[in-house]
Formats: sequence, structure tokens, C-alpha cells
Amino acid sequence: MPIRVIGKKIGMTRLPNENGEFEAVTVILLPPSQVLEIKTKEKHGYNAVKVGSIDKVKNINKPIKGYFEALSKLINKTISPKKYIKEFRLNDGESFNLNPGDVINVDIFKPGEIIDITGVTKGKGFQGVVKRHGFAGGPASHGSQFHRRPGSIGAHTFPARVWKGHRMPGHMGSTNVTLKNLKIVKIDSDNNLIVVKGAVPGPNNGIVFIKKK
Repeated sequence: MPIRVIGKKIGMTRLPNENGEFEAVTVILLPPSQVLEIKTKEKHGYNAVKVGSIDKVKNINKPIKGYFEALSKLINKTISPKKYIKEFRLNDGESFNLNPGDVINVDIFKPGEIIDITGVTKGKGFQGVVKRHGFAGGPASHGSQFHRRPGSIGAHTFPARVWKGHRMPGHMGSTNVTLKNLKIVKIDSDNNLIVVKGAVPGPNNGIVFIKKK
């Protein structure tokens, strides 16, 4: 049964493995997530589960307050407004055995388990071709007048245009990236933390979405 939860990237550190060698790991805070809605193909046109995490205690507008009040009446359980809400699509054939109002804790994971993590990469703003695509650039001397420029970008009279997909300067980062098959190295149930081998997309304190296979 695939389970999706919302986490927060704390940062990176290193831990020794079974061979005594240090390996880079990422620490992720996994506060209890609560199932808000289960959407089905028969009723909504698609299968999905909506999950909320971290209680929202201030700046709650009327639409959000009314949504959670109606949701609490529907399932006869008190669900407080959440700061982070995410709807996860389910593929055909995937089942979700939890019910609205159920809480998902860090205890659903165990060391050695393989998970997928989705996050938004760090935004780099507008960057040139050297930083964005790894171009070598030109000579650094004063007389070259080339330096970090992209160089020629077009062909000859044919096709008399720039080819689609040509590597150019532009916005870099701030894209959704999913890293698959990441291994859980350690779990700290007391502090709601999981430690994953390798890097995870996004800055420190960035929100990530975790898929348990």
C-alpha cells in the first residue's frame, strides 16, 4: 500500500556505515500527517488522497476554517486546520487503506526501507550558460571579449532561426524533482526524524513529499 506524507528537510550531515566509512545523509522532520479526504474515480473522476500536516494556529481565513469545520462534521472527528495540505494522486490499481481522520506517524517507516522523495530545487534566478549548462566559456584575458558569453546561437540561412531547445541563459532552479529509491538509514521516533542516504531536493526547512512504496 503506497503511503504519501509531508516532511520538512532539516539539513545534511554524515553518519558512519557498517564498514566504518562516513556517508552523506539528509535529516527530514516528519510531523504527524492526517488524512483529510479520500477521492475515488467513481465520485470525483480520479483516485487521490489529501493529506495535511502541522496545525495552523493563526492567520486562518474563513474559507480554510469553513473547509475544516465541514470536514470534521462529515467524518465525526475533529480535524484542526493544517499549515501544509497536499493531494497525492493514486495510480490505477493502488489502494489506500486509511480513512479520513487517521494519523500517519514516522513509525510507518523502518531502517533499510526504500522511498521516493519529491521537492522543489533551490532557485538560482537568471543565470548564464556557464552556470546553467556548464559551458567552458572563452579566454579570461582582456582582449578576448568573449569570457562567459554563449557564442553563436543560430545556423546559416537555413533554417534562419534558433533551434527549439537550444541551451541559452535563463531561469535556473525552482523545479519539481523526484529522487527515487532513497534508502532510510536511521529513524528517530522520539523526535519524528528520518535519516535518508544521499541528498534531497530543496533548501533547509523546505517542504518535501515522501512516498512509501
